[in-house]
Amino acid sequence: MTKLTVVGATTWGTTLAINAAREGSDTRILVRSRKEANNLNSNRENTRFLPGVKIPETAIATDSLDTAFDKSDIVLFAVPSHSLRQNAKTVANKIDPEAIIVSAVKGLEVGSGKRMSEILAEELPNLDKRNICALSGPNLAMEIVNGKPSSTVIASSNIEMCTKAQKLLNSKQLRIYTNDDIIGVEIGGALKNITAIAVGISDGLQFGDNAKAAIITRGLAEIARLGESLGAKKSTFSGLAGMGDLIATCSSSLSRNNQVGRMLASGKSVEDIHKTMKNVAEGIKTTEAAILISKATGINMPIASSVYDVLFNGIEPTHAVSSLMERAPTSEN
Repeated sequence: MTKLTVVGATTWGTTLAINAAREGSDTRILVRSRKEANNLNSNRENTRFLPGVKIPETAIATDSLDTAFDKSDIVLFAVPSHSLRQNAKTVANKIDPEAIIVSAVKGLEVGSGKRMSEILAEELPNLDKRNICALSGPNLAMEIVNGKPSSTVIASSNIEMCTKAQKLLNSKQLRIYTNDDIIGVEIGGALKNITAIAVGISDGLQFGDNAKAAIITRGLAEIARLGESLGAKKSTFSGLAGMGDLIATCSSSLSRNNQVGRMLASGKSVEDIHKTMKNVAEGIKTTEAAILISKATGINMPIASSVYDVLFNGIEPTHAVSSLMERAPTSEN
């Protein structure tokens, strides 16, 4: 029986734990406190993030590091990007050096611009860096936990490790593909949230489907440009972790980042938005990190820059749209 540990009782973390447990894995969910563990284990549901969804008996929540990581074959990190580094530091000495490590976090570290797998490599020094993978794709948690068919990508520079993780995580509802371009998979998963905020703004301003299609398409071009400058493969952005994730996140009412855009269009401030959301909308911090990277690399990202202006410079959404539309005409390529 596969022994699997999920770090973080977030919506996505709980979904991954439930999915694995349904497939028969011995699953542990590492939570922050004994009270939280007792609530999850007694209620058999995550009442905060996934109310009404039963957690199988084979998934046990614990705040004990020894219990959580005892003989784990695979460890999935599913925490907000801004807390990944600290979480990895906390558990570093408890993980089996032979375990497969999977980042299920879609974001970039503000300040350093580092991808989540890079953070794990730094904070888990006793582990073989080739054991680190990234999981990303069009994965709306509520659909997966409700048994709807979905696909995703597991990526690593070590394709053997990808294949092992694929076998451990693949399920009847969640079909997993492998990819050796971990840079592209992580960049696609992080930056699509910025485009989703832009689409949400457009939706909130009722600009229609032509505008939405244009933002998605040009947003993907920006993501690919930045990704390629960092060493990613162009083809990755045409796949599940690129276009696939972008379509799902930009189009679904379940998308937190699309909701952020809609709220910005209605006049809400970033502070107001943070207060009203249970879950973290990764696109806000990712926008800040991406703009720093684009400036350092010289990559032009007009849509991301406009989202940044709305989020952090107090620019009205309608003014940001006007600025985008009034730029000098250029080639699509």
